[in-house]
Amino acid sequence: MGSEGLSGMSSLQHEDICPSDIEARNLTQVTDFLLLRISEDPKLQPMIFGLFLSMYLITVLGNLLIILAVSSDPHLHTPMYFFLSILSLDDICFISTTIPKMLMNLQSHSRAISCAGCLTQMCFYIIFCCMDVMLLTLMAYDRFVAICHPLNYPLIMNPSLCVSLVLLSLVVSFLEGQLHVWIALRMTDFKELEIPNFFCDPSQILDLSCRDTFSNDVFRYVVAIIYGFPTIFGILLSYYKITSSVLRIPSSRGKYKAFSTCGSHLSVVCLFFGTALGVYVESAVSHSSRGSAVSSVMYTVITPFLNPFIYSLRNRDLKSVLIRLLKRGADIRR
Repeated sequence: MGSEGLSGMSSLQHEDICPSDIEARNLTQVTDFLLLRISEDPKLQPMIFGLFLSMYLITVLGNLLIILAVSSDPHLHTPMYFFLSILSLDDICFISTTIPKMLMNLQSHSRAISCAGCLTQMCFYIIFCCMDVMLLTLMAYDRFVAICHPLNYPLIMNPSLCVSLVLLSLVVSFLEGQLHVWIALRMTDFKELEIPNFFCDPSQILDLSCRDTFSNDVFRYVVAIIYGFPTIFGILLSYYKITSSVLRIPSSRGKYKAFSTCGSHLSVVCLFFGTALGVYVESAVSHSSRGSAVSSVMYTVITPFLNPFIYSLRNRDLKSVLIRLLKRGADIRR
C-alpha cells in the first residue's frame, strides 16, 4: 500500500509539473538551449563585455605567470608548488569553459547554445570544478604532512606519489563529468529550454526536466555525498591536525611561521567554498534567476581571478620569483 501511495503521489506530481500536451524527446532531439544574460539593458552590454574580458585575460595571465614561475625556478620544485601550478592550470581551464561563450553571446546579441555545446560545457565545467576541489584537498594534505611530519615529508610526498594523486584526481573528475552527461542524456521531457544562468549549470539543466524529478534529486544528493563529503572532510581533518600540532609549538614565532605556510591555501579554500555556499543559499532563498546568475559569477569567475593574487601576495618565495621574471621581461624589451 505504501509503494502504491508513493507511486500515485509521484504520478500526480508529474502531472502537475508536465503539461499534458508535451512531446517526449531526449536531449539528442533538442537543437538549442537559451542562456540567461547578466543584464538585459543594451547600454550595459559593452561595459559588461569589457569587464568580463578584462577579468578573463587577467586570470589567464596571472595563472600562466604562476606556472612559469614554478617551472623556471628550481627552488619551487616542491610538492606544494607542484600542486599550485596544477591548480593554476585548472583555474585557466575552469574559467575558459564559461566566459568565452558568454563573451561571444554578448557580441552576437544571442542567447543560444547548441545541445552538443551545452553538454560539452557542462561536462568540462564539472571536470574542472571537481578537479579544483580535489587539488585543494591534496594541498591541505601536503600542508598536514609538512607541518605534522616534517622529517618524513620528502619521503612521503615524493614526486611519484604527487603525480599519481593528480592523475587519480583527474580520473575521478572525468568520471563525475561523464556521469552527469549520462544522466542528462536520459532526460526526456522539458518544462522549458531556457537555462536560468549564463552557462550550462548542471543542477539547473536537471531542473529543466519535468519527469522523474525525484530521481534527479536523489542523483544530486548521492553525487554530493560521494564526491563532496570526502574532500571537505579531508580538508577539515588536515587543518584540525595542523592546528593541534602548531598549538604544541612553544614559541609564538614558531606558531606564526607554521601557520603562515597555510595562509594562502586557507584563504583560497575559504574563498572557494564560501562562494559555493553563497550560490547554494542564494538559489535556495531567492527565486530570482538573475540573482542566482550573479551569485554564480562569484563562484565561476571571481575565485579563479583572485587565486593568483592571493598566492603571489601572501607567498614571499613566489612573489620574489615573479618580480624577477617581470624584471627579466622588462630588460629583454629594452
